Amino acid sequence: MATPERAPDALVGKQSAEPLLRVAELRVNYGAVAAIRGVSLKVTAGEVVALLGANGAGKSTLLRTVSGLTRPRAGRILLGGEAIHRLPPARIVRLGVAHCPEGRRVFGTLTVAENLRLGAAARVDRAGVAADRERIYAMFPILGERRTQPAGTLSGGEQQMLALGRALMARPRVLLLDEPSLGLAPLLVRQIFRTLAELKADGVTMLLVEQNINLALDLADRAYVLRTGEVSLAGSAVDLKADYEAVAAAYLGARP
Repeated sequence: MATPERAPDALVGKQSAEPLLRVAELRVNYGAVAAIRGVSLKVTAGEVVALLGANGAGKSTLLRTVSGLTRPRAGRILLGGEAIHRLPPARIVRLGVAHCPEGRRVFGTLTVAENLRLGAAARVDRAGVAADRERIYAMFPILGERRTQPAGTLSGGEQQMLALGRALMARPRVLLLDEPSLGLAPLLVRQIFRTLAELKADGVTMLLVEQNINLALDLADRAYVLRTGEVSLAGSAVDLKADYEAVAAAYLGARP
């Protein structure tokens, strides 16, 4: 059985007194409907944390609230110890949170290069922006080949690469990823997750929402399972993968 908040041994050296991202007793409503019900979680610098759960569990709402697109009813969100839950989205981006949303949401009439430039809109280091853009093209060569092409003409997989590249152009302290495998062919899913594994190896901190449990747990250090807006199970990815029945039961609300 996975135990709440138990980190794998490999993470011991990364732990610090203050996580890079902390969500404390977060509550979010859509009208009279409670979407998030007192969720608490933490993400340490250099760590990948997965959010698992069925559709409607509150995963995307949680990411939207961290990035400032949705306002919480109660609770706190701290980035490096600084409260960000009352800040506008643009300020949260400047502080280092980049959101790669579900459904990609690239700017279809803008070119690939223009979409990437928008990802770096809050940056003033022109040389660094140019260097990062070339790194994105090296990471996803097809984007380099199509840099002058409107983003709306790209395939779904290419748009996902562009959405990820756009988020990385902000040089985020925390990268929020919402369903990066959604709607993609298996070959493209594997390519995206290979890239995410490389980013993890480079020390990029990620909070990942993903329906594919095995892919998420293979990439993550730790995971939280949400059900109807609450954490129903949490633990190290190793423990949760070893106790798949408990994860499945947490999805459905049954007792393992």
